[in-house]
Amino acid sequence: MRLDWRWAGRSAPSWLTRLHCILHNGKNPAHHLTTKFYQHILALVFAIKEINTNVKILPNVTLGFHIHSSYFDARMTYRSTLDLLFKSHHFIPNYLCSVQKKLIGVIGGLSSDTSSCMADILSPYKVPQFSYGSFESAVTDETPFPSFYRMVPNEALQYVGIVQLLLRFSWRWVGLITMDDEGGEHFLQALEPMLSRKGICAAFIERAPRKLHFDNAEEMIRNFYSNRSNFLDSKANVVIIYGEPATIMWLALLLWTRTVWIPLPESENPERSSAGKVWITTAQIDFAFLVFQKNFDIQMFHGALSFSIHSNEISEFQKFLRIIHPAWAKGDGFIKDFWEQAFDCLFPNSREPTKVEDRCTGKERLESVPAIFFEMSMTGHSYSIYNAVYTVAHVLHIMHSRTASHNATEDGNRQTYLHVEPWQLHSFLRRTSFNNGVGDEITFNEHGELTAGFDITNLVTFPNNSYVRVRVGRLDVQSPPGKELTIHKDRIQWLRGLPQLPPFSVCNEFCKPGFIRIKKDGEKFCCYTCAPCPEGKMSDKEDMDYCMTCPEDHYPNKDQDQCIPKIPRFLSFGDTLSIILAFWALSFSLIVALMFRIFIKYRDSPIVKANNRSLTYVLLISLLLCFLCSLLFIGQPNQVTCLFRQTAFGIIFSIAVSSILAKTTTVVIVFMASSPGNIFQKWLGKRLAHSVVISCSLVQVGICALWLGISPPFPDLDMQSLTEEIIVQCNEGSVTMFYFVLGYMGFLATVCLIVAFLARKLPDTFNEAKFITFSMLVFCSVWLSFVPTYLSTKGKDIVVVEIFSILASSAGLLGCIFLPKCYVIILRPELNNKGQLIKKKK
Repeated sequence: MRLDWRWAGRSAPSWLTRLHCILHNGKNPAHHLTTKFYQHILALVFAIKEINTNVKILPNVTLGFHIHSSYFDARMTYRSTLDLLFKSHHFIPNYLCSVQKKLIGVIGGLSSDTSSCMADILSPYKVPQFSYGSFESAVTDETPFPSFYRMVPNEALQYVGIVQLLLRFSWRWVGLITMDDEGGEHFLQALEPMLSRKGICAAFIERAPRKLHFDNAEEMIRNFYSNRSNFLDSKANVVIIYGEPATIMWLALLLWTRTVWIPLPESENPERSSAGKVWITTAQIDFAFLVFQKNFDIQMFHGALSFSIHSNEISEFQKFLRIIHPAWAKGDGFIKDFWEQAFDCLFPNSREPTKVEDRCTGKERLESVPAIFFEMSMTGHSYSIYNAVYTVAHVLHIMHSRTASHNATEDGNRQTYLHVEPWQLHSFLRRTSFNNGVGDEITFNEHGELTAGFDITNLVTFPNNSYVRVRVGRLDVQSPPGKELTIHKDRIQWLRGLPQLPPFSVCNEFCKPGFIRIKKDGEKFCCYTCAPCPEGKMSDKEDMDYCMTCPEDHYPNKDQDQCIPKIPRFLSFGDTLSIILAFWALSFSLIVALMFRIFIKYRDSPIVKANNRSLTYVLLISLLLCFLCSLLFIGQPNQVTCLFRQTAFGIIFSIAVSSILAKTTTVVIVFMASSPGNIFQKWLGKRLAHSVVISCSLVQVGICALWLGISPPFPDLDMQSLTEEIIVQCNEGSVTMFYFVLGYMGFLATVCLIVAFLARKLPDTFNEAKFITFSMLVFCSVWLSFVPTYLSTKGKDIVVVEIFSILASSAGLLGCIFLPKCYVIILRPELNNKGQLIKKKK
């Protein structure tokens, strides 16, 4: 049976619809009308009726239309397209009978293969063709059709939206279902590289058959169950479906057989029919079942997210649908077929016998039909058809307005209309831009594609097998790259019974911060194990491929998932150790001050006079300053303290050791010059001692001046030595010069030790050589142990070692040299007289 619909008019936009589906059943293919697509026809009729009744568009012009079905078959598509061009009552190609009204445009088809077949026929005749469904870019690039226009956006935008949607919900392990045809292969070739670049893997790829075969139902179901292990039980909880409405029919049949043939325990999730998947469908998909699938539960697709052609609700369209009945229009060759299948009834004049209760009354209401078979709201494809009709009408209106104005100028008030050929529409179509009845802008880009976006809709189902589409987002072609997708997560209703919302879809659990991904051998890169970051590194995000090093002033925390600022460390005055060291430094300074006071008080006593008072004073003052120098090492280092603490101590301590050397040398010279005529007699006196102190000290002053001139010490932050601390320290600048200072002090101490050791047995009453020897041994012991300790210590412990070395060496000199004298002066004053000293000498 051939079905068509003709509505006479002065100009006729024709339309080719895929209203029928061919189900193969042995040698006798059965035609089943897809009731859902009848809305496409009604959208065309509604648009033309609206234009014909609108006096502002094409006044005195009546549009008509011809509708033919392609039967989802390429051969029938070619035949029906030729019918549109040449048929009157007999089919004669390339012959146009004058009885037929002028064809000015064709709307169709829904799928890429239908559109391509139609374009092959229409393109040579330059008849404008408006596709309201799928048409891959690759097809048009290989075979350009200048008379072809898409009432849908470019399909590439859809791929961008899919990737952004997956990233928005962190879905990285997804399944792909496509139609087993060229369009499906093109989809996979375009989408898979985009997924890989964003770290998303395809868990499986399933190809749905283009035609459903019922030759052997048992074999078909067995094939379904063999596929079941591939994707229904996959860990991928998100499945992207690309194809045509037949793909949904195939998937619905697969899911239905699963629930019927595989009994599950009552405790099983009640939403088992959906296999626990979130379905993402492309704009070519429509949720349409055939009548034999009326027992299928649409709730298997509850929560699905769909990329839909942008549409706006037209209130008058629903009113129009409510007046539809079997006898509403003459020439509608589809209405009875649709009515019988939509309401599961038969008209009395049907060839098959009917019971009274099964007869169609014509009073049935379309709004009572479940949405899976017919929707009362205008779908995206119907909206595209509506816009296509208005596009043709708008262009014709412009052409007729110009023609009428021109003729009115030439012929007075008489208006005539110029004969319009289809090819004349193209120049107007390429630059057309207008707003349709609901305010949406209609304009084409340079490729003949509608410059519009996609709606993201959420399928919300109800127990009565009906559903509504809730708009939850938008894919805007005008938005900046990377921001095309807008999604409102709070509006989405997810599949019921899921353990987590939004659902996860990953090959394995995310690697937590502090871990990195390690790829599993032999598996896709989305499947991996997690390994902790090595010591000293961190990862602060999920699923990182490598660990990062913290900035120099930060360090990883215990869990290695964030960087913590390092704590500045220095020997502050508030530290307990600092308080102890400062206490000892001040205590020793006070002791030196007391001793100095004693020596001033008893400066005329024999024991003070006999030990060279001026050198004793210099030594005491030097030791006092040495103790106070240790305080420069406490507190936060700054430019001043760094410049002076090492150099000041080096010079002052060198003066102290030089004073001791001068005293020891004086004793030796005195003994050597005791015989008459000895050449050393001229060296006796204060001048020798002063010369030794000044000359030895000036050498250290020169070394320190050279150090400050070449590479002076400066405040520095050591962020590498300790993991969790920043060492605030004084960088010595030139380590070589630092060791020169220490080396020179060691040299003076060594000379002093040798001289004191040689003079220890000289017969002088007040010979201090023994005490000096012990003090130099203490000094050398302290500083010999200081060097390796200094090199092996970090942080503020270095400063503690330095302070301790200063205090210990200075205290050694103080105790060994001055403590015995103070003992005599304070506790044994009877020994502090000249007579006692002479007696002791004898």
